[in-house]
Amino acid sequence: MGDTLKLGIIGGTGVYDLDVLTFDAEEQVRTEYGAVRVNAASYRAAEGEELSVVFLPRHGLGHTTPPHRINYRANIRALKDLGVTHIFATTAVGSLREDLGPGEMVLLDQFVDVTRTRQYTFFEGGLEGVRHTDMTYPYDESLRQVIIDVARERDLDLLPRGTYFCTEGPRFETAAEVRLFGKLGGDVVGMTGVPEVILANELGLQYAAVSLVTNYGAGLSDTPLTHEEVYEVMGANQLKLGDLALGLIQHLAVHGGEINDER
Repeated sequence: MGDTLKLGIIGGTGVYDLDVLTFDAEEQVRTEYGAVRVNAASYRAAEGEELSVVFLPRHGLGHTTPPHRINYRANIRALKDLGVTHIFATTAVGSLREDLGPGEMVLLDQFVDVTRTRQYTFFEGGLEGVRHTDMTYPYDESLRQVIIDVARERDLDLLPRGTYFCTEGPRFETAAEVRLFGKLGGDVVGMTGVPEVILANELGLQYAAVSLVTNYGAGLSDTPLTHEEVYEVMGANQLKLGDLALGLIQHLAVHGGEINDER
């Protein structure tokens, strides 16, 4: 298959329930930023090629950690230490556009960060000095193109570009914030995509993210948004995310060496 490729998948239910995978035991990975629990799996293609996959539940086991308390540095460091080279991340988001409704999937290509209290970098100065990471195109274009191809092959509707606004959470946004983010060019809004994408870039990991729209942002719908609504829509559409993840796994198992990792 060429250069060794190991896929990390960050997200929740839906992409974990792929019966073509062979799962190993759950593993705890200790990093200097904290411990992380992951599930390792593998997929063997008919051609004999095999792809190693690492599943990381972003919110921890049982979805118990809120967005502003997630240990993003430990998560990304753990994947790097496990040898992960590419990351496919999934997020649940609200729509900032009336023409982008619940159930639709968006392949992100840009983000705007409006969080305030998170640990954004591995580079804290000191002996390593000061480092600045280029973030012109934060989502890996080569991996994004593979995901676009997979969606087309599997007849999955996927918006090929989208700007993600990341808020602090855990509260939902106000109607005024949703109007502002939309006017500033945002397509979707969520609480977990940053600093995850930044940290992946700092460690040289090829990172792409697909957002599943679970609701309209505040003020775009006549009814107030509820936590239950988000879970209901996510549950009803998780098969699409799982199908996309499976297609990506199968593609990388056979063609992984053809991905151009040059930035």
